[in-house]
Amino acid sequence: MEFENILFTVEEGIATITINRPKQANALNAATVRDIEKAVDYIAGSKDVQVVIITGAGDKFFVAGADIKEMADYNPKQAGDWGTYGAGVITKIERLPQPVICAVNGYALGGGCEISMACDFRYASDNAVFGQPEVGLGIIPGFGGTQRLARLVGPGMAKEIILSNQNIDSAEALRIGLVNKVVPQAELMPAAIKTAKKIMKQGPVAVQIAKKAINNGLQCDIITGIQFESNVFGLCFATKDQKEGMKAFMEKRKADFKGE
Repeated sequence: MEFENILFTVEEGIATITINRPKQANALNAATVRDIEKAVDYIAGSKDVQVVIITGAGDKFFVAGADIKEMADYNPKQAGDWGTYGAGVITKIERLPQPVICAVNGYALGGGCEISMACDFRYASDNAVFGQPEVGLGIIPGFGGTQRLARLVGPGMAKEIILSNQNIDSAEALRIGLVNKVVPQAELMPAAIKTAKKIMKQGPVAVQIAKKAINNGLQCDIITGIQFESNVFGLCFATKDQKEGMKAFMEKRKADFKGE
C-alpha cells in the first residue's frame, strides 16, 4: 500500500500508523484522513495484526487539528459532509477488533484529540497538550469530540474544556483520566510497544471479545451490557484458546495461544 501523509508498518503483530505531515503540524487534511482510513480498513481485515499503535511524526505535534486552510471556505453542506466523513473514519478506529494504543507525542488538538479518544487508551509524552479549540474558531468539534470527551472525563469537565477553549497539559490529562500514563518523550514508543507485547501474550480471541464487550456496554444500560458479556463469555468456551489457556494453567506452563 502507498500513502501520502502517513507512515504504516506491521512488525511482529504490531501495526503502527504515524501521521506524517510535520511541516503542517500533522494537521488532518482530506488526503491524510483517507490515508488513515485505508490503513484502518486493512488492519480490520488482517489476521497478522494483533495490536495497533497510532502516533505522530516528530516530537512536538501528534495532530494539531484539522487543516483550517482546506476547510475555511466550506459551505454548510460541505462542512457537514466533512464532519460526517472524518467522524466516520475515527469511529472505524474505535471499532477495530484489535486493541488500539494512542502514543500522543505532542500537541493533540481538535481532530488530534478526537483521534486519541477513539483509541482504547492513551499514553502521552510529558510535553503533550490536549484540547478542543474549535469554539475559538466559531465552530464546534466535528469528529466526535463533544461525545467522546464527555464519556471519558465526565460532562462537566468536558464542557469546561470545550466551552472555554482550554488546553490541558499531560499532567492534567492524567489527573482527569484522559490518558493512562505519562512518560518522557524518548520513552513513549517503547512504553506503547511494551504494553502491546503484553497484550499479545494473552488469548487473542479473548482480548478482542473483551474489547467488544466493554465498548458495547458503554452504549447501553448495564443489564443489557451484562447479558452481552454473559453471552460472549459462553462463546469463549467454543475456542481452542480457551482449552489451551485452562490446560496450560492446570499444567503450570505458559499458554501457546493460536488465536483460534
